[in-house]
Amino acid sequence: MRRLLSITMMAAAALWMSGCGAPATNNAPANNANTTKSTAAAPTAETFLDMEKKANEAYSKGDAAYFEGMLSDKAVLSMGKDRMGKEAIVSMIKTAKCDVKDGVKLSEPHMSKINDDTYAFTYKDDTAGTCTENGKTMEMKPVRASTVWVRSGDKWQAVWHGQTELMAPPAADKNDDKAAEPMAVEPKKDEAKKEEPMKDEKAAANANSAPAEPAKLTASANTDALVKLHASGWEAFRNRDAKAFDGMLASSFSFVAPDGSYVGSKADAIKAWTETMKCEGVTKTSFTDGFAQSISPTVEILMGKGNADGKCDGQPNGDLWQTAVYVKEGDAWKLAYMFEQLPHKGM
Repeated sequence: MRRLLSITMMAAAALWMSGCGAPATNNAPANNANTTKSTAAAPTAETFLDMEKKANEAYSKGDAAYFEGMLSDKAVLSMGKDRMGKEAIVSMIKTAKCDVKDGVKLSEPHMSKINDDTYAFTYKDDTAGTCTENGKTMEMKPVRASTVWVRSGDKWQAVWHGQTELMAPPAADKNDDKAAEPMAVEPKKDEAKKEEPMKDEKAAANANSAPAEPAKLTASANTDALVKLHASGWEAFRNRDAKAFDGMLASSFSFVAPDGSYVGSKADAIKAWTETMKCEGVTKTSFTDGFAQSISPTVEILMGKGNADGKCDGQPNGDLWQTAVYVKEGDAWKLAYMFEQLPHKGM
């Protein structure tokens, strides 16, 4: 959904920006032997932004131990068809090392409530520098990032994180051919040759340290139902069906589009998908490779690949990776938050 940009996106490092909330004050009387458990204080955008900054700093040092307590045991990270659980995420962070210039720079915080115990937090990351992960070095570029937080006793823990490179649609839209040219001329063949040994080295390293192949994640029993529901959203997009969207979106819905733009309300999202976008030739849509992770009895995170044919805003549609947070309201599952990414090479 939204505009499916045809610009190749940098394969951004899977940074998991997360942090641990300070315990809420327990106001029970000091002489009460049967004290109740403290619970995490109601979050604020400033609190989340501070936690994200601290986690960015920990990630830049490859401080995997820092993340052991901040990631929920149900944490999941999606990289195309690949999904990693907490153990694999922490192992990946151990390989990271960043050279950050002028400190971590986060701004434009947006907090979206899923329910009392779950929030999606979105922000802009302008941190400059380079990061090396698994032997590959990449330049840090401005991104829109998002973390889904869950309340766990006296702290907030991260259960999912994603980021997408901020793009400049106007410059690309003026001349699609010129915008695409540099991407096509990039030394991809050379890069591929350089990357091949890294993959071999990584495989050899993994073989040598064989115990710790992380266990594969198991999809939620609700996966098929959510895939069907999400596919109906793509059908609503194809049919420009505002009424269908109104019924399937939670009242607090917000989302991040693949170009990194943030849409902060249900009304704006429906308008974008049914009025603002100029689409033609959209006759087929699909949603495949679905995988849902149950966060609680009333919250599930669905990851998968959407697709539409035709064009929107003059650009060809195609594959789009989506992470969707669904919340159960009564007997119905509603889409409360969504994060979209263009496919990277290898996804």
